[in-house]
Amino acid sequence: MSNSHKSVSRRRLLGVGGSLALTGALAAACGSNTGRDSEDADGKPVIEQWYHQYGEDGTEQAVKRYAAAYGKTGKAKVEVQWRPGNYDQQTAAALLTTSGPDVFEANGPTLDQIQGGQVVDLTDLLDGVKDDFNQAVLAPKTYDGKIWGIPQVVDMQLLYYRKSLLKDAGVEPPRTLDELVDAAKALTDKKTKGLFLGNDGGAGVLGGTPLQAAGLQLVTDGGEVGFDDPAAARALEKIHRLYADKSLLLGAPSDWSDPSAFIQGLTAMQWSGLWALPQVKKALGDDFGVLPFPKDGSAGKPSVPVGAYGAAVSSKAKHKAEAKAFVKWLWVDKTEYQEDFALSYGFHIPARISLAKKAAKLRDGAAGDAVRYATDHGYAEPLLWTPASKTAYQDALNRIIKDGANADQELRSVVRKVAAELRRVQKKS
Repeated sequence: MSNSHKSVSRRRLLGVGGSLALTGALAAACGSNTGRDSEDADGKPVIEQWYHQYGEDGTEQAVKRYAAAYGKTGKAKVEVQWRPGNYDQQTAAALLTTSGPDVFEANGPTLDQIQGGQVVDLTDLLDGVKDDFNQAVLAPKTYDGKIWGIPQVVDMQLLYYRKSLLKDAGVEPPRTLDELVDAAKALTDKKTKGLFLGNDGGAGVLGGTPLQAAGLQLVTDGGEVGFDDPAAARALEKIHRLYADKSLLLGAPSDWSDPSAFIQGLTAMQWSGLWALPQVKKALGDDFGVLPFPKDGSAGKPSVPVGAYGAAVSSKAKHKAEAKAFVKWLWVDKTEYQEDFALSYGFHIPARISLAKKAAKLRDGAAGDAVRYATDHGYAEPLLWTPASKTAYQDALNRIIKDGANADQELRSVVRKVAAELRRVQKKS
């Protein structure tokens, strides 16, 4: 994308978000479809499908083309709504009414929506193909052994590095967090910083990535706090060291999601997303490489944040069976549309592993490396990682990175808050 704002929409699910406040959203969510017909003039079911407003040119036209193609099957008519504004807020409000969407894409569904009975179980739609979906992004859409959303495309974050700058400085691409800290310092000079993690020093984008790199989890598979371990503090202290060493680019004209700072040589390495790769390649040719976030400690492992919007069905849909059938047709059966949606309007990974492996655009070079990293090392924020837990951790991370706050003390407080939040949400199940 040539303009940074154009690709914000798909990637915002990988940033640090807040809670889904409903204040003022109800009218915005429901006004345009109150009293809509559930059948057309021929008695055919009408399914209303919601999307958030994508920035990539051609996406809206594509999804309307898919809907029209389904209409020609004679099974149902699909009406697409393109929703500008705070989509997650709108959807959360609309699901509480009888006038919301039948099918909708969700940055989730959220735990509240699942526990509140607002979405339909879609487990049977993946019979025989479940293992072909990227398991990291499928996990947060799975609760109580059931699947509540079908992943559409995978977005990911990764570390870009300028090959020529590293070579000139005698620096190898960093494979450990210690090497990243040392490399960033060695690559920093009067005109170029070693690393760009965002204008806030990384607190806003990194999230649980350093914890994963230390071999930990935000929430364990058993529903417990996954970072009550000294390794967590050690990893976060190293992120602060980057800040304290003045190795980080701060105050760039655009933030981490836009590769402009990297392309312009303001930084030798930048944390950004897969969506930036075509722009980087166009500008730099082969003078760049990509890496996962490097591992930390003997129990560590490379860390690759991934996320995916998913197609879900409202429990208040007037034609639930027909809505589920449409979701299966589009996001399970019609692999050509899935590949088109992922790669023709922006640059994303198909949610199906088989499609990602065979896609020509994702087969070679840095793109091929990225797909391998996402498949082998991808992690997504777990469903039990609620907005309250995220906020507590995010605030502590900001203090650790920028203020040099004691990481061990900060994390002990976060562990207590997250443990209480996990107990609260799991009592509902």
